[in-house]
Amino acid sequence: MLKLDPVESKKIWGYELWLASTHKNGLQKAFAEKCGDFPLLVKIIQADDILSVQVHPDDESARELEGKDERGKTECWYVLDANEQSQIVYGLKKNVSREELKKAVEENQLEQYLNFVKVKKGDFVFIPSTTVHAIGKGLRLLEVQQSCDLTYRFYDWGRGREVHLEKALKVMSSKTMPTIQQFSGSFECDYFSLEQINVCGGWSMYCSGSNASKDTQLLFVLEENHAVIKSPDEKIPTALKSEDIYAVFPGEKITVEGKARIMRIRAK
Repeated sequence: MLKLDPVESKKIWGYELWLASTHKNGLQKAFAEKCGDFPLLVKIIQADDILSVQVHPDDESARELEGKDERGKTECWYVLDANEQSQIVYGLKKNVSREELKKAVEENQLEQYLNFVKVKKGDFVFIPSTTVHAIGKGLRLLEVQQSCDLTYRFYDWGRGREVHLEKALKVMSSKTMPTIQQFSGSFECDYFSLEQINVCGGWSMYCSGSNASKDTQLLFVLEENHAVIKSPDEKIPTALKSEDIYAVFPGEKITVEGKARIMRIRAK
């Protein structure tokens, strides 16, 4: 078991904490030494201002546009905190052509085609690759994604940063997005699964498998109340704190004692 130390990345809109990463742009060496190329990347995103409207490629497009070793980026968000007015951009309004979108970006008038959705603490949002999206002001999110740092900035609210319009238009899709709801307790897609564990007294888990780069599991502490975590070879348990994250490697067993809510994250 390894407690992972976050890598902070400051942004003009706030900051990111890369909680679990073997990606070169936010490498946690101790984690990488244990599991090599882990296929997921876990972050906290603190948005004090709205992020750019952006889109991420799928696996095929990432390899075509950026190189054979690249992955696409499917991701999801669990809302850790939100202001009353917090909202996200979640896809596009229907029946919008790429030509209309390109013209709107060039004229700084894209807002009319964006689908804005209010979100609140505890909501869960799935963002498949090729989805147009943006994180709004006043949000703190847990993000689980493929281990990829490819972002095509589509629209930046007139802030003057570089946009990647041609690539964004090439990879984006305009599918109908599902309704955003409170997290149901579990979720899975082709790349990862999430499961909320509600510990009241005690809970144990064994990490099965033999391939550390695929079978390693992550435990993110959503909330705790005098809870501790320990493995059989540790005499003194470790006190949990909210937003801590632990990697549990194949062959290891851990126990959590006390009261806590934990997000269990696994690669597929």
